[in-house]
Amino acid sequence: MLRIGSVVMGVSDVRRAAAFWTEALGYVPREEPEEDWVVLVPADGVGFQLSLGLSETPVQEYPRVHLDLYAGDAADQAAEVERLVSLGARRVDWDLYPEDPDFVVLADTEGNRFCVIDTTHA
Repeated sequence: MLRIGSVVMGVSDVRRAAAFWTEALGYVPREEPEEDWVVLVPADGVGFQLSLGLSETPVQEYPRVHLDLYAGDAADQAAEVERLVSLGARRVDWDLYPEDPDFVVLADTEGNRFCVIDTTHA
């Protein structure tokens, strides 16, 4: 039986990306980061790993794979979006939003897109 061990994202600056995602998720490096690679793990040991690898490929405007970060409700979602923006994320002017979205699209410090989801949205 297989299981997901790590989600891997390409970045142009491993240390900058690691600083953002450790603050965003409360993760810690599994070992000392290298210039071209770091594996971040949940501080409490529960959850997926996030691996960040040096990449020279451009960020995709419409990525086929991305992270969904779950918030408890709409207020939590709004607070988390503001917290992530204060850490260096930016809002994405997403032209594919549905009529009443349960998600907000952001980009991390490297331009990688991710969503913050209101899990109580009907």
